[in-house]
Amino acid sequence: MPPIIEKIRRHLTNPQSQHRQIVVGFFWVSLFVFVGKLAGALKEMTIAWRYGISATVDAYVFVFNLVNWPVSVWVAILSVVLLPLAARLQSNTPAELPRFRAELLGFTLVLGLTLGLLAWLGLPVLLRGGWLGLSGSALQQALDMTGGLALLAPLGTVSGLFAAWLLAAGHHRNTLFEAIPALTLLIALLLPPAWLPEQLLWGTVAGFALHAAALGMPLLRRGELPMPRLAQRSPAWQFFWGSIGIMALGQVLSGLTTLVDQFFAAGLDSGALSTLSYSNRILALILGLGATAVSRATLPVFSNDVAQGGANVTALALRWFKWMLLLGLLVLLVSWILAPWMVRILFERGAFTASDTHAVSSVLRYSLFQVVFYFPALVLVSALAAQHRYKLIALSGAINLLCKLPLAFLLVPLLGLYGLVLSTVLMYALNTVLIFIFIRRPLLGKN
Repeated sequence: MPPIIEKIRRHLTNPQSQHRQIVVGFFWVSLFVFVGKLAGALKEMTIAWRYGISATVDAYVFVFNLVNWPVSVWVAILSVVLLPLAARLQSNTPAELPRFRAELLGFTLVLGLTLGLLAWLGLPVLLRGGWLGLSGSALQQALDMTGGLALLAPLGTVSGLFAAWLLAAGHHRNTLFEAIPALTLLIALLLPPAWLPEQLLWGTVAGFALHAAALGMPLLRRGELPMPRLAQRSPAWQFFWGSIGIMALGQVLSGLTTLVDQFFAAGLDSGALSTLSYSNRILALILGLGATAVSRATLPVFSNDVAQGGANVTALALRWFKWMLLLGLLVLLVSWILAPWMVRILFERGAFTASDTHAVSSVLRYSLFQVVFYFPALVLVSALAAQHRYKLIALSGAINLLCKLPLAFLLVPLLGLYGLVLSTVLMYALNTVLIFIFIRRPLLGKN
């Protein structure tokens, strides 16, 4: 038997092997992500069939992304900060976990309600003022959707907390439950319009509500869903705020790159925003299947290793970085060839025409170069998070925005929507190089 095959066999048959733990986690998360992304693909097919590239999709995507942006920042922060913190508490002071959970749930509820109220009151003012770039029919439909979609803020923040708790406990069912919003919206869109008015809007809200309930049920059965407490007396808050403040800055700045895309696309020809949205949805299917599995399989293993001494994390991360780089290249090659076919199968029916397929697949092919850098970078981010090197993660997020803005200003006037997509590809390439340098310099960014 060749040495490399024997080495792989030895790792896979050893329950204590960190490589085996990552592979097993990667398998289950990939399977659950595939189910979720399949549901998402069916949902996108139905949206394309019902609405095509239109002002309705422009308005929905615009408001949804604006409301969901702070929620996604919160979820990203929890995913990175809460797992290492839970591993530390479980190892050092396990009796402290219940009180911290109760207080964190109380804080999350207040945060979600505040974000929802700000979206409900503030977005109409910004939209009517013309500061966000929408006009005409898309603007009016966005105003009509704002009140309902504002409910996604409290529902999303609570779902993010529940999902992080399940992941910290070593369960991956939260990944499977991510299919619920897409399936709910799919069912809503297939119902007769007389049964459910504004199906796109209320199907989305119902999906988020069911997702939160599904995540809360296993926690309730395990006795890990406490009554919320509006206090911060747990000693764990000191570490949480020390980490989350830095992470929040990085995630906010990095997350702004998505809004930059929206604002630039909204200023281009009509339909540019929905073209970019359809392309990004297919890209999200591809990225999510691998990237979610990578981060959720590696972070618990890296965090437990650090809690027990952490001597092996950097070498382990660099090894998986190489494997994910090869995987990214393979995914790029296959997806580039299949791009027109994927768009045609997913979207080309009803209001979505052959010319729409050509437009979306052309943009998608430029976007796919992100995959090469995205997968390996996530492994390194997991290692930095496990080592509590949050300053470096925040710095990489700030540099993302600093790269994105000048690249977009330079390339969009030259290449239009293609230039906007290429600016994201170049941003990820520079970011990956930067994080690789960080991980090779163990003394950088220590808290």
